[in-house]
Amino acid sequence: AKDKRIEGVSDIRDESSREGVRVVVDLKRDATAEVVLNQIWRFTPAQSSFPANMLAIRGGRPETLTLRDIIQAFITFREEVITRRTKFELNKARERAHILLGLVVAVSNLDEIVAIIRGSSNPAEARGKLLVREWPIGNIAQYIRLVEAIEPDAEQSGGTYRLSERQVKAILELRLHRLTALGRDEIGDELKVLADAIAEYLAILGDRVKLYAVMREELMEIRELYATPRVSEIAPAWDGLEDEDLIERDEMVVTVTHDGYIKRTPLSTFRAQHRGGKGRSGMATKDEDAVREMFVTSTHNPVLFFSTHGKVYRLKVWKLPEGGPTTRGRPIVNLLPALDTGETIRTVLPLPEDESTWGALSVVFATAKGNVRRNSMDAFANIPSNGKYAMRFDDDSDDRLIGVALLDASDDVLLATRAGKAIRFAATDARETKSRTGIGVRGMTLKGGAKVVSMAVLDRLEDDMETREAYLRAAVWKNNDAEHTLDANKVSEMEEKEEFILTLTANGYGKISSAYEYRTIGRGGR
Repeated sequence: AKDKRIEGVSDIRDESSREGVRVVVDLKRDATAEVVLNQIWRFTPAQSSFPANMLAIRGGRPETLTLRDIIQAFITFREEVITRRTKFELNKARERAHILLGLVVAVSNLDEIVAIIRGSSNPAEARGKLLVREWPIGNIAQYIRLVEAIEPDAEQSGGTYRLSERQVKAILELRLHRLTALGRDEIGDELKVLADAIAEYLAILGDRVKLYAVMREELMEIRELYATPRVSEIAPAWDGLEDEDLIERDEMVVTVTHDGYIKRTPLSTFRAQHRGGKGRSGMATKDEDAVREMFVTSTHNPVLFFSTHGKVYRLKVWKLPEGGPTTRGRPIVNLLPALDTGETIRTVLPLPEDESTWGALSVVFATAKGNVRRNSMDAFANIPSNGKYAMRFDDDSDDRLIGVALLDASDDVLLATRAGKAIRFAATDARETKSRTGIGVRGMTLKGGAKVVSMAVLDRLEDDMETREAYLRAAVWKNNDAEHTLDANKVSEMEEKEEFILTLTANGYGKISSAYEYRTIGRGGR
């Protein structure tokens, strides 16, 4: 805010406490809160962007993935992990359950097992007898399908089961305390638990919906164990959002005074009144100041400021200070800090919002020494914040820019001097140039230290001098009794197109004259 990168801030207070961080930003009266907030996001660490390298190896090939692709790859990876883990746990449970099936057979046929072992001369002989013996299925019939992954003849009468090497080894290594009633119950309960686990594993492997449910439960468990409350907000970045995008389109009345004060006021503030009303104040001014320019434009339209040193500056209307009808506004020099000492704004020029239409417009410049120059308006489309030269004067020259105006090829230019002389010539007499540094061509020849003080753009004269003089002799605004010698339709047409020129002197005298009284001559005359 001190470096003016963030505009509109009047004060910043740190109100942080144990409850959290709190920064209060007080805005100036004419600041727009959304614009200031956008600048805070853009120019301070209040909002940070973290780049992510989206290059990853998928299927053995390096690829640049989108966020959706990365999430999908992670889901596929988790699905594969859960599948492989479930298969591993299934095989492990089946191996243990396989041993338990043998133990259940042993405790169910305990007397015969003991007789075979006691009747054998060595462990190898006992192992061989147990392997070849076929045992009734009995209590293990319900577990055969889950544990052995085969379809047994459990429901058939006389179904038998033959022990494996591992089962026989477990039987021979069985401790005597496991043969008690409690031990037998423990073996049965463990087998039942393993059977339920095997059924669950088979269900996960056989149903993708159930597999995704397991995945979701695991992710939620991780979130519960390791997640911490978020202290920042993930939101769409404001980087691509310009300050102007936050400004509502609205019609504004821009007012400029002779002392260089400027402001904008919503057009809706000025209500329509009937004829004869006294109106309302449009701007408060000092006693020696007066309103110089007033125009209506949109908040998104650009305004060009032309200075006496020949430089041009650009601001959007929404950047101008907003004020009510009774406020004075702010000095233009505060809005344009790049102004040099002694440099003042001479002309404020509103332009259309669409810069593609600027090529159809022309702009004319006039200097105090009577020079004029005509350019295409698109030459001033790109203007940096510190301005650029619209007309460059020599360092030792006392010439200065006195006027800038828009015009087209069908207009005339009127120059007036301090001595009260004026010249009117066609705009096409000043050839359009691409240069922005030249001072142009001679518009009026001056003598005796005379200076051009004003410039105006008028409509081209369509009638000859005789017709204009006939109209002026009986003009309505002269308040005389002369009768028109022209056709009534012609008089009506000339009244509609008539323009007037207000001439004021340094001593406060003034007069209004018709533009028809000024004949058109060639550029460069006196």
